[in-house]
Amino acid sequence: MVIRIAAIGVSHWHAINDAAYLHQLARMPDVLLVGLHDEHPEVAAQRSTAVGGVPCFSDYEDMLRITKPDFVVALGRHDTMARVAHHLIDRGVPFLMEKPMGRHADEVRAIAEKAAETGAFAAVPMPFRYSPFMARARKMLAASVFGPLSHVYVRTNRFSSARYVAWDCPWMLDPALSGGGCLRNLGAHGLDLFLHLVGEDAAVTGAQISARAHRQQVEDYASVLVRSASGVLGTLEVGNAYPRVTRDPKVDGPTRDELLDGADGEIKICGRDAMLMAKDGNLRIVTAAGEENTPGLPLRNPAYDLIADVLAHWRRGQPPPVSVDDCYRAVRLIDEAYRMTAATGL
Repeated sequence: MVIRIAAIGVSHWHAINDAAYLHQLARMPDVLLVGLHDEHPEVAAQRSTAVGGVPCFSDYEDMLRITKPDFVVALGRHDTMARVAHHLIDRGVPFLMEKPMGRHADEVRAIAEKAAETGAFAAVPMPFRYSPFMARARKMLAASVFGPLSHVYVRTNRFSSARYVAWDCPWMLDPALSGGGCLRNLGAHGLDLFLHLVGEDAAVTGAQISARAHRQQVEDYASVLVRSASGVLGTLEVGNAYPRVTRDPKVDGPTRDELLDGADGEIKICGRDAMLMAKDGNLRIVTAAGEENTPGLPLRNPAYDLIADVLAHWRRGQPPPVSVDDCYRAVRLIDEAYRMTAATGL
């Protein structure tokens, strides 16, 4: 079965950069791209050329009516995501939508409630779940290697927010359209990872944001402290303050240098009996018995495996691997952090 897929809002940077969804879809033997939408026709045409020529539309409702896709990949601006999601659910179109699915948690909660009521297939990409770190962490948790968990630490510091302008997404620097800066955009990854690993809800206990690096209207660095229901602590750091500008990773499998060149990152889960850490392309495991170091880079862009997994779940009639409710739980914590920093501001 060939899956006919249309994409909405392809001026979003993830269309051809970072996750590069259009490139991943074009590489899949069982996928046919049937339409690309964007409110900026010239950008849609550029994206179409990049993937071999796909019909372009400036109105996504027209695209859906004309192309009748089996599945939709929805991108676009944060301020339009909720409206698009409701339209897709109302039409019964299964879809994968980029996080955060809205400018705040209320928008995402409304989507989650409608998806639950209707049984809609509404998936959200969380690529950290497809990382070598997560695969190893799941095995160690299942084997009770960590003992009682103590804390989880996630740092994702990307290069300058000027990349949004260069990648046709200047709206990311307008809080009225984006809902925030690096915390709104990157925070969901680390918070979802924390919630997924710990397996219980959490609350924000501390937060701070700053725009000192780039002096934009949105923050370029943020740190958030969370605590799970049973007392596991989480520390999240996200930023757009990495000083080096990197070339884009290759779609068919980034090299080690390309992955390490564009970010300062670290992920760690620690318990009484063991620690697992991903940093600088390596996985480090420390226990009382000794230490193990292994390669920790993905063999290819995790977005390929993510999309393949989402489509496999849909084909089998299973719920999405990451749901809108999962996204809402992370976005709710982001909103808590913003409220906590409201008094001090940027």
